[in-house]
Amino acid sequence: MEFLIAIVSGFASGVFLRSLFFFGSTSLTTSSLAPTVFALLLFVLFAGAAFLKPRLVYSLGAAFCLFVALGMLRESIADTPLPDTFARDLQHRVSYEGVVVADPDVRDANQRVEIRIESGGVATTMLAIAPRHPSVSVGDHIYVSGTLAVPKPFADDNGRIFRYDKYLQRDGVRFLLNFAYLRITEEAPWYSLPALLARIKHAFLDGLTATLPEPYTSLAGGIVIGGKSGLGKELQNDFIRSGLVQIIVLSGYNVMIVAEWVMSALALTKLSRRWRAAAGACAILIFVGIAGASATALRAALMAIIALYARASARTYTAGRALFLVVLLMLLWNPLYLVFDPGFGLSVAATAGLIWLTPVIEPFLRIKNAFWKSALATTLAAQVAVLPLLLYDTGNLSLVALPANLLTISLVPLAMGFSALAGFAGMLFHSIAPLLGILLAFPAYLATKTLLFIAHESAALPFAAFTLPLFPFWLVLVAYAILIYFASSKRFSTTLQLRLEKKASI
Repeated sequence: MEFLIAIVSGFASGVFLRSLFFFGSTSLTTSSLAPTVFALLLFVLFAGAAFLKPRLVYSLGAAFCLFVALGMLRESIADTPLPDTFARDLQHRVSYEGVVVADPDVRDANQRVEIRIESGGVATTMLAIAPRHPSVSVGDHIYVSGTLAVPKPFADDNGRIFRYDKYLQRDGVRFLLNFAYLRITEEAPWYSLPALLARIKHAFLDGLTATLPEPYTSLAGGIVIGGKSGLGKELQNDFIRSGLVQIIVLSGYNVMIVAEWVMSALALTKLSRRWRAAAGACAILIFVGIAGASATALRAALMAIIALYARASARTYTAGRALFLVVLLMLLWNPLYLVFDPGFGLSVAATAGLIWLTPVIEPFLRIKNAFWKSALATTLAAQVAVLPLLLYDTGNLSLVALPANLLTISLVPLAMGFSALAGFAGMLFHSIAPLLGILLAFPAYLATKTLLFIAHESAALPFAAFTLPLFPFWLVLVAYAILIYFASSKRFSTTLQLRLEKKASI
């Protein structure tokens, strides 16, 4: 475990340093490689010390420095310059033919469509900001024209800089097409898997629309497969202020619930362990593909698949090791996730809190009911773990997040199940028995109405949330250093627990 921690922390540190501090140009020049060479020299020193005098600390230091260098190198490879084929047309009106590669983000005034375009043997992805009509789908071949631009970083109202360019680049998007015009030249072929998954998603959402009114339709869709566009700004702000925003986006929690359902359902079958694991992995990957393969969903899906593999091979599943392994695999695949995808960092922090902080917190809770004791411990652990990063990213401090999450912790899985039932009922019975579909969707209506009530009333409380000024990153590092110490120090946990027990007995 020590070597795994050294490897993952080293690789992440290299990616982080190369992302945050710009070492020379984006190409692999001598100046850009200087920090990598320095890390390799440190690796040689530690490796030499470990060879001459074998000690664990020297070996861990060598592994850490080697993977710092590899992390820097991997990030520098990912940080490619803009392709000249397209860059020379910046600020000009251009037209291309391409393929829609992601489900359009339909908003009140426009839609944002990711389009894969190839020109002169060079391919890139552009984000077209176009009117809501015509409606396009994943896999459609389209003609697009618009003003070519590059995304720029911008500052929010509190002075925080959001690297919008890197945020889009993590999905391969390098250019914007403003004031775009779209025309479908050929619909997606029937054999296109991404197009099929998108059609299933929209059929499910149409089923919800047939059985539930707004805003319960949008909330039910957000609970099951993510997405909050239909809720409107006011309701979105309620979920943010109440600390419940993770309910309406596709998070690792949603995937974890689906994974538990899949494993429970497969346990009732007569399939062998290997076939159950394979079927479960396929079901989880299909769900993530339908809902949208965000970084947080992929992280949870990979951890669930590792758990299924452990069950199939009769091996011990350790959540901490699985988390480190998944983080390493995801950063190898896309190092831009670490710094430029806020959801990924929050998801990893929340999962780490559940794994390592929950056992520290739970012994100190004087609650006899086992369910509420566990619920409070896990909620506290997740909230504490994400708080420093949340303050740094957004500055949002919700004082009602803990009670609001406790009120919804047992309701969210029910709401997901009832909402899934409502969507399928709408798909099956909308044409032949619409009343039956509405009746089957009634539990989803009650569940989503309750969630909306909790979010709205929590957000409406006086001093429910604050927006703090800029939270410096060094405070984030200090906060996580303290949390890591508490989580890893058994002496601290034992001493504090004994003191509390002694105080309670007086």
